[in-house]
Amino acid sequence: MSETNFSPASPSRPDGSRAAVIEIRNLHKAYAQLEVIKGVDLIAPRGHVISLIGSSGSGKSTLLRCCNLLEDSQQGEILFEGEPVKWRGTGLARIPADRAQVTRLRTNLAMVFQQFNLWSHLTILQNVMEAPIHVLKRDPVQVEARARELLAKVGIGDKADAWPAQLSGGQQQRAAIARALCMEPKALLLDEPTSALDPELQQEVVRVIKDLAAEHRTMLLVTHDMRLAADVSDQVVFLHQGRIEEQGPPAQLFSAPRSERLRQFLSASMAN
Repeated sequence: MSETNFSPASPSRPDGSRAAVIEIRNLHKAYAQLEVIKGVDLIAPRGHVISLIGSSGSGKSTLLRCCNLLEDSQQGEILFEGEPVKWRGTGLARIPADRAQVTRLRTNLAMVFQQFNLWSHLTILQNVMEAPIHVLKRDPVQVEARARELLAKVGIGDKADAWPAQLSGGQQQRAAIARALCMEPKALLLDEPTSALDPELQQEVVRVIKDLAAEHRTMLLVTHDMRLAADVSDQVVFLHQGRIEEQGPPAQLFSAPRSERLRQFLSASMAN
């Protein structure tokens, strides 16, 4: 494999509380007889960025969706700030036992999807305000002020009254990030946030993600962008066939991978 020129993320993040925002223990996830997550352990400490990399089908997005309880897992524990998710049933019949707990946890784990998922019948400002007002029951005047602040933060403050269809893909994804931030989540879960964008538009979103990492926001990031993973991550996790093949700080993982499978993956990624 040729030498990389990736710049590792800064190691100078504040420790603060060492309690993990998200912790996964021995997680298994299957679709019928197809097991896609095969005993994964993962910790996302407060203020850290954890990037999940790997080939298509390795289980990255499924693992992220399990964190947010958008997918039910069949075995293992998921803890949010030390609080375990309550389950009932076993195997493929296992489901969360407390729907109120699920709702509460999801309000603290904001998801940003690959395809933006903005509501087409609402303006950009209304999209950002919708959940804080109707889910969190916050004061609309305060929510609007915060929403405008966040739209300005991600560089589209002038698009508040536009409709999603009037925005570029990069602008829509930045609006989706602002919408997630307006929930004031404890962690952001980003599922391939740049993969649906042209290279020029990708950079708009990358700049926002880098800014959020510099603010020490807790993030779980699924990405195919190795440079982004190297620049923003405290830990990079390489998934292969539903298992963690290798993990570590980006400087170590990208410059001196231990496993042959990771070396092959990085070589192929750099060739694209």
